[in-house]
Amino acid sequence: MARTVIYSMSMSLDGYIVGPDGGFDWSVPDEEVFQASIDEVRGLGVHLLGRNLYETMLYWETADQDSSLDDKELEFADIWNRLPKLVFSRTLAVVQGNYGLASGSLADEVRRLKAESEAGDIAIGGATLAAEAAAAGVIDEYRVRVYPVLVGGGIPYFPGPQHLSGHQRQIDLEQVETRTFSSGVVYLRYRVVR
Repeated sequence: MARTVIYSMSMSLDGYIVGPDGGFDWSVPDEEVFQASIDEVRGLGVHLLGRNLYETMLYWETADQDSSLDDKELEFADIWNRLPKLVFSRTLAVVQGNYGLASGSLADEVRRLKAESEAGDIAIGGATLAAEAAAAGVIDEYRVRVYPVLVGGGIPYFPGPQHLSGHQRQIDLEQVETRTFSSGVVYLRYRVVR
């Protein structure tokens, strides 16, 4: 079975993954949403991310030493730290933990990973990297957790029409799953129609 390439992020109702001040405290998941996120990460075989998301997620490398974490946070840290991750960056020369630096283009790396017989989906995190993946036509599924908040600006889930390509081609999607959490967060999962 072929590996699925997914782009999965939290988003405000007005379409942003990070607010105008660079913050995303509005997207801190409650226990129910966090468990769904843990389950999603558990199904991954590799995670591709850009430098900004890499730097944000470095926290989890030593999170198990934080005595204030609960059991679910420790479970996430364990799963995340064991997961192979590949960082795309023009500025980093070295990464730490279970991260590697990508040597090829995003499209080349995705093709290589899809050709491997490894299990688990391929996740792409971060709007800039996902825009590049969408333009290259390598995303198979879009997964978004929509939070009931308007942040008024920041980094959009899709950074402008160029995410589709230079000629702004249309990408048709098929709805696969919808789930509404008790907190009002809505999970949407769409498969790219090919």
